[in-house]
Amino acid sequence: MEETISMRELFAVLRKRLWLIVLITIIAATVSGVISFFVLTPVYESKTQILVNQAKNDQQLYNTQTVQTNVQLINTYNDIITSPAILDKVIKELNLDKSAQSLSGQIQVTSAQDSQVAQIVVQDTSAKRAAQIANTTASVFQKQVPKLMNVDNVKVLSKATVGESASPIKPQPLLNIAIAVVVGLMVGIGLSFLLEYLDNTLKTEQDIENILDLPVIGVVTNIKDVPKPSNVSRPDVAARVPQRGETYGS
Repeated sequence: MEETISMRELFAVLRKRLWLIVLITIIAATVSGVISFFVLTPVYESKTQILVNQAKNDQQLYNTQTVQTNVQLINTYNDIITSPAILDKVIKELNLDKSAQSLSGQIQVTSAQDSQVAQIVVQDTSAKRAAQIANTTASVFQKQVPKLMNVDNVKVLSKATVGESASPIKPQPLLNIAIAVVVGLMVGIGLSFLLEYLDNTLKTEQDIENILDLPVIGVVTNIKDVPKPSNVSRPDVAARVPQRGETYGS
């Protein structure tokens, strides 16, 4: 027999286990908030921009081929910036207690398509240190490029700065809590339907008809309010005991 579930039955299941869905959602949101505010370490981000451009003289004019060459050089420069040849000097200059490989994981070099501007993005648990790493990396790279590539075509466009009220980029507590609420709702709803599916008890006459395919002839109701018999004796009868030769009422 093919079973079909109507929308009314689905909503009935959700309403029946609404407390479970709400409880799981509240727990998920609470755990996410506690972890976001008190457990996870805030991470700050700082950026600096460099320009890859050949120096122009009176005999040399900018053309499409020169610009394209500079754009292609950016891909090479991206690898050089995160290499130990640059980062070892950054670590030494800032006295950082980490390896070049570890520092490389904090640095990301990005550039727009067909753009001669590259952006050095640094993430760190300290906003001030993130700005120092970004600026020092750009400065060291600018000094080392002529030695490594025999070209002097890198200029620093903008330096990283630390604002008075620097805010971390992660964690984002409100976003994490919102995600936790959605996940909690999904888990609560899924668990509600799973419990309903595993519950094979018969609760109503309709369940009996659907499973046994037989009509229900009679139903024994559950009577909750049944008056209790009174055990209090009549005072006039208990006080009057008949003597020999007497009858009740005499």
